Amino acid sequence: MKLHHGERRRKLRLVVQGILLAGLVGFLPANSLAVPDGRKASQDSAQSPKDNPPQGAAAAGHSAVNNDVYTVGPADVLKIDVWQEPEVSSIVAVRPDGKISLPLIGDINASGYTPNQLQDVLAAKLHAFIANPEVSVTVQEVKSRKFNVLGEVQHPGSYSLAQPVRILDAIGMAGGFRDFAKVSKIYVLRRSSDGGNLRLPFNYKQVIQGNDTDQNVELEPGDTVVVP
Repeated sequence: MKLHHGERRRKLRLVVQGILLAGLVGFLPANSLAVPDGRKASQDSAQSPKDNPPQGAAAAGHSAVNNDVYTVGPADVLKIDVWQEPEVSSIVAVRPDGKISLPLIGDINASGYTPNQLQDVLAAKLHAFIANPEVSVTVQEVKSRKFNVLGEVQHPGSYSLAQPVRILDAIGMAGGFRDFAKVSKIYVLRRSSDGGNLRLPFNYKQVIQGNDTDQNVELEPGDTVVVP
């Protein structure tokens, strides 16, 4: 059967397109032919380690504290919000003398107060300038209270003492033991009131078996946990 001239041209064009497409497929990576899934792409993007660092890294500079218990000290970083008063609100570091500086009220002592107590002190000071000031104080970074973990642990270093921490907690925060750690000979070095050093023994094997659990003491600022 003879084909009409226009029909022959249409079929020839389809054959040529098929050949070109086949050649292109041969050069493309297999996964480039997949139809994109919008939901999967968004999930992959959301889970990218570049855009979302591990929680520990993201939270390294921030420490949640109990505003009723935690005592502010030198070097701590405070976020002070005064409702509807952005000019007075600020982020400040506590100076070595224990004081902070704020607009309107100048220098004021912050060391020794809990965040909730400091809120009340600041509100009272600001009352002379602002009607019924509403003040919020948040500890953004704990720098005045730290302890150290040294020796045969995965991540030796200095750690924030924003919340109560015992020796077992400290070991966990440091990533646990290395292969050759002498877990029965751990000790805590603590500065005594007379300026000397106390050595508090900690036998990990005994404690995890439920024996001599009093060894698992609560750490104090400046303590150093040593894992030989």
